[in-house]
Amino acid sequence: MKAESDWAGHHRESREYRRILVGLGAAGVATFAQLHSPQALLTVLRADLGAPPSDVALTVSFAMLGVALAVVPWSWAADRFGRLNAMRAAIAASAILGVLAAFSPFLHVLLAVRFLEGLALGGLPALAMTYLHDEIDARFTASAAAVYIAGTSVGGMSGRLVAGFVAGFWGWRAGLAVVALLCVGAAAVFFALMPAARGHVVRRVSLGDLSRSVLGCLRDRGLVTLYLTAFALFGGFVAVYNYLAFRLEGPGFGLPAALVSWLFASYLAGTVSAGWAGRLVPRFGRFQTLVGSILVMAVGLFVMLVDHVVVIIVGLLVMTAGFFGAHAVASSWVGARAASNIRAQATALYNVFYYSGSAVVGWAVGFSWMGSGWIGVVVPVALLCLVALVAAVLTHRAARPVG
Repeated sequence: MKAESDWAGHHRESREYRRILVGLGAAGVATFAQLHSPQALLTVLRADLGAPPSDVALTVSFAMLGVALAVVPWSWAADRFGRLNAMRAAIAASAILGVLAAFSPFLHVLLAVRFLEGLALGGLPALAMTYLHDEIDARFTASAAAVYIAGTSVGGMSGRLVAGFVAGFWGWRAGLAVVALLCVGAAAVFFALMPAARGHVVRRVSLGDLSRSVLGCLRDRGLVTLYLTAFALFGGFVAVYNYLAFRLEGPGFGLPAALVSWLFASYLAGTVSAGWAGRLVPRFGRFQTLVGSILVMAVGLFVMLVDHVVVIIVGLLVMTAGFFGAHAVASSWVGARAASNIRAQATALYNVFYYSGSAVVGWAVGFSWMGSGWIGVVVPVALLCLVALVAAVLTHRAARPVG
């Protein structure tokens, strides 16, 4: 095996490059379809299990918590056993747990399985970007990362849509089971296509080494500001989707829940914009593309202030496109910036902040929504976009990375 320093990475014209893109795209579908599918089932879960909305919402939160807690340990496992081996283990375990979740007899059992599922699912977001930087020519990592992010958007959308549609006929267990089977198929594609790793030499990493790597990441101001960008943007993005359904189903619009659930199809805008952002990076640079994407997200947010369904949908599409473009750029920037000896931990910490933002902000904005209505959502999310813009400027100005 070649040493990491001797490996230039797969060229985008190579067969292995294409296999990696398809394989990681399938892994993104397998991961994020499972992670987000219960969000479309909350009303069905409440009716079937007799639990209040706050309790059934934990089916989403517990999985997010599992992901946030697991990404750093997965990065340690990847250094010891190999990136690809760790991703295979994560996807296989999450597929099994996804099937088990559909057979949970009680809410507490479902919550426990969902937490374990989150722990398993944390392996892919923790390692995918690191794997891309290890295996693909540096000239093409931004575009390759964008394809992976597009796969995650397809997964997040399809998991919600499929689960909600199936549950409408056969209940929430059937909804989860069908999504789990979809993810098993996507996992099979990943196993079949991913080429053997060449850019990473497996090494024995102690917990002390892990701690030093994490501290090395946190000493790099450029990485920390990218983490802040992830926290702010994903937190705001999740908050908008959390409370928009309440707005459209409530007084003034009165839309049926089945129709509102189709808002998740807006994720297709993210599928397109992630690839679009990846193509813009070589032309304009990471900083300019990230700033432009954040501004697009903010514009879409303000458009949604208009009390007209069509205008709101247009604003949601624009906001979603801006978010996924920004996420594609920021996540690939972490891998490119971090020194090779801390790259796995750097990308893992990005995901810790990313999923922590969804848990904290997605919950906290609910208080301003209850007090001020939709403007109580728009104002804090707009402020988070401003925070992300400032963080992007600080990242651009930061010194070279430490290792």
